[in-house]
Amino acid sequence: MITRIHVNQHNIKANSKDGGSRPVLTVKDYKQNRKCDEVVFTNGRVIYSPDKPLSCGAKVWIETNEPVEIVR
Repeated sequence: MITRIHVNQHNIKANSKDGGSRPVLTVKDYKQNRKCDEVVFTNGRVIYSPDKPLSCGAKVWIETNEPVEIVR
């Protein structure tokens, strides 16, 4: 199962602007989207694909086939 980790730049900007604590990472797999601030995994890769972004529009993401641990 492929798990993709996205960085939410909008939440980073909003947190900087108002001192908020919105989660800035989204961990996506085939059945759920989980939001968090830290993800632990052992093996993966960072992908930059400006010509073929994901359906959500992401051009950079982290991808792993290993289990991930979500730290909230």
